Amino acid sequence: MSEILQIFQAGLAAADPVRAVAANLRLERGRLAAGPHRFDLDRFRDILVVGAGKAVAGMGKAVEAVLDERISAGLLIMPQGVRAALRHVAQVQAAHPFPDEAGRRAGRKILAMLGAADEKTLVLFLLSGGASALLAAPAAGVTLADKKTITSLLIQSGAAIGELNTVRKHLSAVKGGRLARAAFPATILTLVLSDVIGNRLDVIGSGPTVPDESTFADAWAVIEKYGLQNKIPVRARKYLERGLAGLESETVKECDPSLARSAHLVVGSIRTALEGARKKARSMGIAVEIITQALQGEARDAASFLAAKAMRIQSGLAPGRKFCLLCGGETTVSVRGSGRGGRNQELALAFAQAVTGRQGIELLSAGSDGIDGATDAAGAIVDGSTAAKAAGLGLDARAFLDNNDSYSFFAELDRLSGGQHHLKTGPSGTNVMDLQVILLRGTG
Repeated sequence: MSEILQIFQAGLAAADPVRAVAANLRLERGRLAAGPHRFDLDRFRDILVVGAGKAVAGMGKAVEAVLDERISAGLLIMPQGVRAALRHVAQVQAAHPFPDEAGRRAGRKILAMLGAADEKTLVLFLLSGGASALLAAPAAGVTLADKKTITSLLIQSGAAIGELNTVRKHLSAVKGGRLARAAFPATILTLVLSDVIGNRLDVIGSGPTVPDESTFADAWAVIEKYGLQNKIPVRARKYLERGLAGLESETVKECDPSLARSAHLVVGSIRTALEGARKKARSMGIAVEIITQALQGEARDAASFLAAKAMRIQSGLAPGRKFCLLCGGETTVSVRGSGRGGRNQELALAFAQAVTGRQGIELLSAGSDGIDGATDAAGAIVDGSTAAKAAGLGLDARAFLDNNDSYSFFAELDRLSGGQHHLKTGPSGTNVMDLQVILLRGTG
């Protein structure tokens, strides 16, 4: 395994959800301890374990290891193709990034379970990235097809995750604190594996159990920003308009009494992965710097920024010396072409162009969840020879980039060259945004 791949894999391992939950959850003489929170289990008749996200299979496994037969019932919604060996908690596979009927049915089951809970119930809500799509419960009068269409329109427009979730919250029966409202007066502990810059609890999974500052006006402002007023489904538009007029209930706000028994703990994030990657690089004798854990903006712009920094640092390296740059975050892609790809593959392709001809510069950019866009790739690995190699095989990197067709570029490059630029890991079972590893070597 190459050095750059070893460093990336170490970052993923550090953000493993089983490890993350196990490090933060334990039993202490009949009390459940979670970070600063303590729950006397003798006070509760029932313990429910529910949740949704790309990492909840592992999170659920860790919770069962702690609570085992104390768990009364539960239901976790995870992506298709993911399954955990759980004894006490049921599981449902649903679609991502666009919600499907399986997610809708499971979302309604969770709502029913929590609606029957009382003050003698402790709810462990497991939340990770992907929950916004997997936990699907459209508001009354809005259909699943409506939500699919709006999600697609916003993603294609390049909307940031916070903007996307602001709209989702205001078309949902569970998001924006509504799940906590449904469970009240039960006690809720939300364990979070964050896939959001800054670990904003109101953004992760669209904040089902936390207060929401956004309003119907904010949601409509996002629709207007991307010129979607006349493109979104009529039912959804009318629902948002009723909300603007005060005819539909707002998301749950800070002062809502239903939040009084709701506690939260972030058990892992992109920082966890970056620290794991940094530790691995150092163990290999490679100097390392974490650039940022909040990389965002257009993928191409991020690539230009990273390429400039990489070339600047490499120019000062002594021959043979190695240096590793790490960063994490979540960029966006404003789709203008008709190709296939994802933000990591697009970033990698743009980076390859920017460092063309430079020896000793290698980049890996990939989603920690193992999925980049609507493709089977996690991302890609490139270096200063990638674009020139492609040109020699008749592939115009710029043309592929202009068509947002990074997936086809790397697929063709690997087919024609026999190389392995595409990184295909399959679903990783975790989700803490994207990770970029840049390995530099002094060339003298």
